[in-house]
Amino acid sequence: MAKRDYYEVLGVDKNASEDQIKKAYRKLAIKYHPDRNPDDIKAEEKFKEAAEAYDVLHDARKREQYDQFGFNAPGGFGDGFSGEGFSMDDIFSMFGEVFGGHGGGGRAQQQKFRGADLRLRVRLSLQEISTGVTKRFKLRKDITCEHCHGTGAESNDGIKTCPNCNGSGVEIRTRESIFGLMQTQGPCHICRGEGKIIVNKCQHCGGEGIVKGEKVVEVKIPAGVSEGMVINVPGKGNDARHNGIPGNIQIYVEEEENDTFVRDGQNVIYNLLLDFPTATLGGQVEVPTIDGTRVKIRIEPGTQPGKTLRLRGKGLPAVEGYGNDTGDLIVQLSVFVPKELTASERQAVESMSNSENFKGDQETKATIFRNFRMLFN
Repeated sequence: MAKRDYYEVLGVDKNASEDQIKKAYRKLAIKYHPDRNPDDIKAEEKFKEAAEAYDVLHDARKREQYDQFGFNAPGGFGDGFSGEGFSMDDIFSMFGEVFGGHGGGGRAQQQKFRGADLRLRVRLSLQEISTGVTKRFKLRKDITCEHCHGTGAESNDGIKTCPNCNGSGVEIRTRESIFGLMQTQGPCHICRGEGKIIVNKCQHCGGEGIVKGEKVVEVKIPAGVSEGMVINVPGKGNDARHNGIPGNIQIYVEEEENDTFVRDGQNVIYNLLLDFPTATLGGQVEVPTIDGTRVKIRIEPGTQPGKTLRLRGKGLPAVEGYGNDTGDLIVQLSVFVPKELTASERQAVESMSNSENFKGDQETKATIFRNFRMLFN
């Protein structure tokens, strides 16, 4: 494919500023980036063509030669990014500064180590879930060495500036490319990006700055969590080498079964077993709530099995950041039918068996079915 004028490739005129050239290249690089155009050969060629044009035009010396001699400049500009030994990774490395420091370009920072994360499981009762709870865990993990205070050095003069990178944590690597010498930067291989080296290692931690130990960690579990939820606790995991960034703790929530309530999202369900006289005549009964108190509810005369009553706001709260509503306590009514009767009780029941009032009509049957169906919606 015939090479196109570099200014034409980027869509800028010959008087374009460096900032205009950078913006034009950024736009094309995003448009034809391989991640956005998988398996598109033409897009990849466009991406390489734009990168080649930018490489020449953003460099004052190369741009001057190109403006004067075109592609016939002394030493030439090679055959583009398709040349042997030049990969897509080279492009990302060379032009990282165009994307705000992504890749090899941009201003490097000294490396900080990060501690490993820990994973824990916690079993919570429904009562703990309703209020939230603080749990204490005794963990065996990496902790900062008390002898060297995490520096890894035996004494204050045991740390020196890295002679390879002069304390920057970054080293520049130069190699031959189709454009001549190409420079990339990365973490210093001597100090691993820290900018310093330990010349007198701590005898307790061997220069790592961390040792194995036990530590009690307090974790606050918010109210409203549910089975399978993962709570991330930043900075409570393993300590990092040389006073780096501590890891996190991921806590996996498990719920204990409750012998009184059944959870349904933020609602809780309680099954109230009524005696036959109360279901028939009505009355006032008490039901438990999650917080341990009991509340009185009124039972209407002729209450049928399967009817539900809803106590607003007596359920579980929403997890922090996921709403403000509190669920309800749903009381499902059942009627107890005794298996054994005394002679007088049997006689009393038999005397009522022929009464039409004790035989269900179609309306009652329909009501019971509706209540039954509501349990599954």
